[in-house]
Amino acid sequence: MIHYKAPLQNIHSILFDTFGLDQQWASWGDELPDRDLAESILEEAAKICQNLLLPLNQSGDAQGCRFDNGTVTTPDGFSEAFRTYAASGWCGLGGNPEYGGQNLPKSLTLMVDEMLYAANPSFALYSVLSSGASLLIDCHASESLKQQYLPALYEGRWTGTMCLTEAQAGSDLGAIITRAEPADNDQYKISGNKIFITGGEHDLSDNIIHLVLARLPGAPAGSKGISLFLVPKFVLGDDGNPDQRNGVQCIGIESKMGIKASSTCQLQFDDATGYLVGTPGRGLNHMFTMMNEERLSIATQGLGIAETGYQSSLAYAQERVQSQVAPGSASDTIIEHPDVKRMLQTQQALNGAGRALAAYIGNQVDISRFSHDAIEKEDAGKMVALLTPVAKSFLTDNGIDCAVLAQQIFGGHGYIRETGVEQLVRDARIAQIYEGTNGIQALDLISRKVLGDKLAGYQKLHKEIDEFIQSKKETQELNTIAVAAGQALVELDDTTRWIAEHNSKNQTLAGAVASEYLQLFGLTIYSYFWLRLADSSDDVDKTSTLETATFFIKHLLPHSHAFAHSIQSEA
Repeated sequence: MIHYKAPLQNIHSILFDTFGLDQQWASWGDELPDRDLAESILEEAAKICQNLLLPLNQSGDAQGCRFDNGTVTTPDGFSEAFRTYAASGWCGLGGNPEYGGQNLPKSLTLMVDEMLYAANPSFALYSVLSSGASLLIDCHASESLKQQYLPALYEGRWTGTMCLTEAQAGSDLGAIITRAEPADNDQYKISGNKIFITGGEHDLSDNIIHLVLARLPGAPAGSKGISLFLVPKFVLGDDGNPDQRNGVQCIGIESKMGIKASSTCQLQFDDATGYLVGTPGRGLNHMFTMMNEERLSIATQGLGIAETGYQSSLAYAQERVQSQVAPGSASDTIIEHPDVKRMLQTQQALNGAGRALAAYIGNQVDISRFSHDAIEKEDAGKMVALLTPVAKSFLTDNGIDCAVLAQQIFGGHGYIRETGVEQLVRDARIAQIYEGTNGIQALDLISRKVLGDKLAGYQKLHKEIDEFIQSKKETQELNTIAVAAGQALVELDDTTRWIAEHNSKNQTLAGAVASEYLQLFGLTIYSYFWLRLADSSDDVDKTSTLETATFFIKHLLPHSHAFAHSIQSEA
């Protein structure tokens, strides 16, 4: 009953018609793909997700990972699938070409991430964590560590993890107590325990590279006393291959609500050999490189699961016969029922704008990475910082909402395991929690990225949106959308300035209104993206795009008024 086919036409349209990214890539140099190559990559990604990974999703959930005396076995078929996936080159898409990576744009690789999560969220996590670990090593590790570890990570022979959380220190990483003692040959001995470590132990790769936060002797309390270390499962021999087993053991895996085929491990480090990454005392700062990379990826987890839910519930609604739409008529398929149409259109409207937001942020990452203009690079980096918490929270909130809508369309059949729809709800739920809970993301948005920046980055985004809206108000078919988007932008701006004005008088205000502010922010920028999508759609898709954009404007965007009113009520 689960249906998924990668929405390639929509992805191509957003990347190349709405944002014109192929032209932008061409302006940066010949090393980036042209449109034909990019579309070919996306088509091949769709094939491997649909044909190799999707068939393993339900069976992987039913079987789950198995733990036995320090060893973790993934569900049947996962190990073989990962080796096929890695051998096809998918682990190094965005990697540094100096060490074997493919240097593809982030706006492209995020679309691949969406497909992975749509087909098999548990499997996707092994891959995307390795990509994040590779990025961190590339940005902050010594040249020696890069040469030793990056090629095998890009090839998928080895995988990576991020080891942050400890039992007494959840989101408060300043409270970690794992220790790092200096040893010979620039090595360190790492001791401590970490929990909730995704992919901490498994049978998919020949080595697992743990990136571990720990404290050096005499380090100050709090986050400034944290350093970062690379700790391999197997220490490398003189030939550069895995040799002796290191002092890190999996002592258990979690029994979870969802993503059951992803091994979530408790790891124990006992004088494990580690290597310093970056500067002592700057470990948390370095780790944010990986954390922010993963937050963007997890945003696409919400989007991917929502897309699978939409396609599955659409197919079901087109087949399921139930009741009459009008008295005296024969029974109809449930897609004819207005409330079912509402639920389907809601999913479609949230997914379309969510995909545009992901592509937009990916493009800002690419500008900060590839542009030849220093000011443009800096501005793009600030835009990524501003919008990352929005993407992580808003897309994952919408992800579970859409999964629940899909389940509702299935009715009782959506509650039983046979159809696979209830798995979507369970797998989507974690995305609101890990990589920084959505409440923390909302607080980061308002406190650091908006107020902490004295509204500078926010004002640049506001200016971009406002100028585009004003330019489309005279276009007859876009006028309704442009006017509504403009009104939402004014309301967001009024609310933002109200918070800025009152925040100095009430130290708890930002935290109290953060989650509602993020929802207001998300709905407003979705209206901007629907305007852009409607403006750029071709003649074939123009009518359906305008219908979906209008549905969003008339039925979903009005919720922003309630958030603005609630924020300013001072309740």
